[in-house]
Amino acid sequence: MYLEHFGLREFPYAITPDTGFAYRGRPHQAALNTVRVALDSGEGFVKVTGEVGTGKTLLCRQLLASFDDRLVTSAYLLHPRLTPCGLLRALGDELHLKRQRGLDEHGLVQRLQAELLRQADAGRQVVLCVDEAQALGLECMEVLRLLSNLESGKRKLLQIVLFGQPELDDLLRTRALRSLASRIAFSAQLHGLPRDDFDQYLTHRLQVAGWRGAPVFSTGARWLLWRATRGVPRRANILAHKGLMLAYGRGAHTVGWRDAWAAISDGAATAGWTPLRRLNGAPS
Repeated sequence: MYLEHFGLREFPYAITPDTGFAYRGRPHQAALNTVRVALDSGEGFVKVTGEVGTGKTLLCRQLLASFDDRLVTSAYLLHPRLTPCGLLRALGDELHLKRQRGLDEHGLVQRLQAELLRQADAGRQVVLCVDEAQALGLECMEVLRLLSNLESGKRKLLQIVLFGQPELDDLLRTRALRSLASRIAFSAQLHGLPRDDFDQYLTHRLQVAGWRGAPVFSTGARWLLWRATRGVPRRANILAHKGLMLAYGRGAHTVGWRDAWAAISDGAATAGWTPLRRLNGAPS
């Protein structure tokens, strides 16, 4: 592939969330700051929403990596399509509780409460991060609400951060979840990167991958990629990777606007994105 051609150690634009490549643009840093303030304030629920590809999972992993293991016990649920009992068992697994057979929902809650009280007595904060939370059913949401009710004399025993697509907001607006929704005092929303952040994002990932030297993407290429992707990182990664391959294929060390245009023209990658006919006025 193009790694040696561009002087890279690894692929800079993989779509798998990797905290080593994390770029804290303004929207992402603002969201992370909001979550941290909410957790430090003792809030029981915090919500982060964003369209597909805006970096919710990466932000979640950044948050988890930022915790001080001496003070915080963290739990992470990646696949929330669970039954209430399945969710409680998954949380128990994250807290390293030994499984006990035959426990019903009430028994699982009691067991978790005992562990959360033990953590609180030890002065530890317990934070649960739920990724793809829009996939949680109403019953599991109710279980989370009940768990958030657990308190010591002064603070919540469990704090919950929900990461989800905009459908999560639709779910929380249902009448059945009005009690839970009323408890979310802090929320953040991820958007595509602004133009200047977008340019820095492309450069940052190249530098992490080992690039040193002259700019790889021309001004016109960066502008076209930003317009086509609306600054959404995952879309940018797909098209930037294709742009590098196209430049490599013609033996060039710079991704020009024609390479970017060709990458954008791939219908499989641009379904639902800004149509080419609207990408006029591109810088050269």
